[in-house]
Amino acid sequence: MKFRIILFLSASLFFSAQLLGQANDKGMVINGIKWATRNVDKPGTFANNPEDSGMFYQRNRNVGWSTTDSLYNSNGGTVWDNSYAPSETWEKANDPCPIGWRIPTLDEIDSLLRTSKVSSQWTIVNDVNGRTFTDIATGSTIFLPAVGNYNGSKLKFSGSLGGYWSSKLRGINHGYFLHFHKKGASSNYDFGVMGYSIRCVSDK
Repeated sequence: MKFRIILFLSASLFFSAQLLGQANDKGMVINGIKWATRNVDKPGTFANNPEDSGMFYQRNRNVGWSTTDSLYNSNGGTVWDNSYAPSETWEKANDPCPIGWRIPTLDEIDSLLRTSKVSSQWTIVNDVNGRTFTDIATGSTIFLPAVGNYNGSKLKFSGSLGGYWSSKLRGINHGYFLHFHKKGASSNYDFGVMGYSIRCVSDK
């Protein structure tokens, strides 16, 4: 009986530590902004590794969608929501970032693109294509995998394009995001119902 209890407690501690690791991140400061080192996976958790895809999110929604199986979301559903969720910023109630983190603003996205402060290059980490952003002054680096996007029916551009939402709305139906590929990086905008990745910034 004691042996079973010990096994149960050991398993509980293992899974608790695993979940804690998915909710915590040491972060890296790039051009004055503290970025998480991993993508958001299910709401409230980070992916296990910097090169892991995490999940896709529609703008101003907190339901994650699989980057490999278009019929799976974090709620266990299969119906893509084609309605818009307009809001000038990403509402706190819909923010899937773990506690202590939040969706970046457009200014924070643009801070990664200031070439006098940040260098970026296309690279491969553990067979995953993506882009590194490096603080020129300190050498601190984050890697963002090129996960592609999802339009509700088709997973597209995996391995060749990265798209990461900002909190900023454009017009009624669009949102701004960080866009990158092999040749460079920029800020862009797309329909808010599109599925893109999320890389959080510190809320502190």
